[in-house]
Amino acid sequence: MPTFPTLDPELAAAVTMLPKIDFADLPAARATFDALIGTLLRDLSFDGVRLREVTVPGLGNDPDVTIRFFTPDNIVCPIPVLLWIHGGGFAIGTAASSDPFCVEVARELGFAVANVEYRLAPETPFPGPLSDCYAALTYVHAHADELGIDPTRIAVGGQSAGGGLAAGIVLKARDEGIVPVAFQLLEVPELDDRLTTHSMTTFVDTPAWSRPNAILSWRHYLGESYSGPSDPNVSIYAAPARATDLRGLPPTYVCTMEFDPLRDEGIEYALQLLRAGISVELHSYPGTFHGSSLVATAEVSRRASAEALDALRRGLRVVSPES
Repeated sequence: MPTFPTLDPELAAAVTMLPKIDFADLPAARATFDALIGTLLRDLSFDGVRLREVTVPGLGNDPDVTIRFFTPDNIVCPIPVLLWIHGGGFAIGTAASSDPFCVEVARELGFAVANVEYRLAPETPFPGPLSDCYAALTYVHAHADELGIDPTRIAVGGQSAGGGLAAGIVLKARDEGIVPVAFQLLEVPELDDRLTTHSMTTFVDTPAWSRPNAILSWRHYLGESYSGPSDPNVSIYAAPARATDLRGLPPTYVCTMEFDPLRDEGIEYALQLLRAGISVELHSYPGTFHGSSLVATAEVSRRASAEALDALRRGLRVVSPES
């Protein structure tokens, strides 16, 4: 792996300890990722937070979808809710991998979090994973009263491929006009199957995520009919960077990492949103790489986490307890 002179020193010390995840061997990639996340979840405390599983009917003939639904203790309903979508290149990972973040949102912000267990590619290519997430979104909105949430304060967010899925269902929600999404939070989002940005063509061997993995990720997600980046039939809900009209979308938070192939597509999507008249907060963190937030003790990771939580609080118009 090449060296990166401006890599954050705290993160540089951890790079050699991160396992290599190779999408060319998907079963091994899944096992490696699950083992890594398992070590991070081992000592997770759920103090102050209630977790229950909610079963959601799938769209049409799709199977039911499971939501890991987090609520803070001692709440006064209705409360805001974040629909959250985990990362993993559309092909690996589980909803539980996002439990630490969901617990933090529920505990620190007093929000509910609906963490979606969507089906993975390539076994279930597009539109399956997106349909699962959209089914979860429409269910949360339609059942707001029984879930104890405010249907006017629904945020949608996700990380990596989850950020791409989040952007996709927010576009779909805008177009269908059923769920009024109030805010979207896109962390290092995977948005563009065309793979032509500077960062995507430059970072072919970066920690945690690389161009070769990105190529395979999109092939898995878009299925056997996908003919490649020049395919004119790719839906904007699958690859939101292809959307040409972003008007009417909610205020948005986007964060990207310096040494991440996905960096430039996240920045460009934020710029396109701004050009469409959408209020956007964009953070690009120096010295970081895709997935460097797993090194949660690093100062830059703590700062990124705090800023995302603050953006979410402000995005759903919640006054900080310190205010």
